[in-house]
Amino acid sequence: MSIRDVFFKIKGFFAYPPIDILVVLIIILIGSAGFGLGRLSALQDNVVPVTVIQQERSAQASVSTASTAITAPSDSVVASKVGTKYHFPWCPGAQQISEKNKITFISAEEARASGYTPAANCKGLE
Repeated sequence: MSIRDVFFKIKGFFAYPPIDILVVLIIILIGSAGFGLGRLSALQDNVVPVTVIQQERSAQASVSTASTAITAPSDSVVASKVGTKYHFPWCPGAQQISEKNKITFISAEEARASGYTPAANCKGLE
């Protein structure tokens, strides 16, 4: 048998593979796909749904809110001594201001009168 004959046998084998090899490959692929889908469905079973429960404010909660209202009124805004924008105290930009540079204004009008402009990333500011 020459090299040419061996080459043609190998080429013929890969050109038309035996049906047994195809059946085995299909079974392996279907098994792998089934296993993967089973794993995905098992992950979804462990997801805990999020529920939001609204509760009425108790007297304790309103007292604690009142004490924070003295230090930071709901209409108050904060700004930086070195910046040009003002924020609500809960906005991300306000939380990045260091305490030594933080200025608190009673209202947004007071901040605008001092030359500050509203921050674009703080929703609700005008």
